[in-house]
Amino acid sequence: MSIVLAHAHNPSAEAAFDFALAEAVAHHCKLVIVNSSRGEAPGDPKLASSEQLTALTDRATDAGVAVEIEQPMRGNDADTEVLEAAERHSATMIVIGTRRRSAMGKFILGSTAQRIIMDADVPVVAVKPAKG
Repeated sequence: MSIVLAHAHNPSAEAAFDFALAEAVAHHCKLVIVNSSRGEAPGDPKLASSEQLTALTDRATDAGVAVEIEQPMRGNDADTEVLEAAERHSATMIVIGTRRRSAMGKFILGSTAQRIIMDADVPVVAVKPAKG
């Protein structure tokens, strides 16, 4: 059993990680963190650094949760990578962070979160950061 976390290095990532970690602790399952890029830009701001990924791994390990990091750069969209990881790891849940976007931003760029929600075969939990 595992929980897959779609991790993009942005403000909603911390809230999504906290939720996914709490669920992994509560249900005694592995946490799979997927942080992907299409591979077109090595400096992609959505990619977490090795230090950031190590910090997430340490937090999960300290909480008693087995964690696996996947950072694929095969040219696929993030939603494809997350959905494939969920299938490979027999995920019971996918956790995604959400952020506010304009209607035009969603139209032009698409919505990774929306594609994951619509195409996933398991429950998807969307977590937004607390205001404050």
